[in-house]
Amino acid sequence: MLESRQIAILILDDHALFRESIARLLHREPDFLVVGDVGSIEDALQILDRHRVDIILLDFNLGLRDGVDFMRLASSRNAPWKILIVTAGVEPSVAADLIRAGVSGIFLKRDSADSLVQAIREAMSGKVSFDQELFRRAIVDPSVGAAQRDRFTERERQVLNCVFEGLANKEIADRIGVSESSVKATLQQLFAKTGVRTRSQLVRITLERYKNDL
Repeated sequence: MLESRQIAILILDDHALFRESIARLLHREPDFLVVGDVGSIEDALQILDRHRVDIILLDFNLGLRDGVDFMRLASSRNAPWKILIVTAGVEPSVAADLIRAGVSGIFLKRDSADSLVQAIREAMSGKVSFDQELFRRAIVDPSVGAAQRDRFTERERQVLNCVFEGLANKEIADRIGVSESSVKATLQQLFAKTGVRTRSQLVRITLERYKNDL
């Protein structure tokens, strides 16, 4: 039975051994409840129609189909679930498209089980969680010169980079050596400058419109 405090998780992965192992791992967390672990898009959509789901762990490669196919079909349901891509790997250009589409993170299967649990909690708290090397390759454009990087101040770029790493305000303050209130003020400046209200929107819009200014 799903308690109100539990995070309802749907796993969509066409590798049965992996998804069943992840389901067993997540069942050990008292605030997690796996409402389904399935291998096809059709089965996943049926679960979305029948159950409350808070977050979807979505494998990008699904045989002849991929995670984008699922996201397109699921989007018509207009539900507030979050999506965490769990994959063996994706090309940087694909990662950029997924970030623009609003996923809460990209988790690589080579990382630890504890890291996956942390990524789920971060996504549910409104943070973004991306493999940093993959994220860097997704946003870097080597043809951009320094003269184009003037939309954001140096402090704003520092805070943005920390947001991309999924750091909380206090962690950002410790990292760049300023007060937490200063970090909050810089975030408000970034929200105003980019026209967004949340961190996940900030990451998406920055990548989509302003990556040449980082």
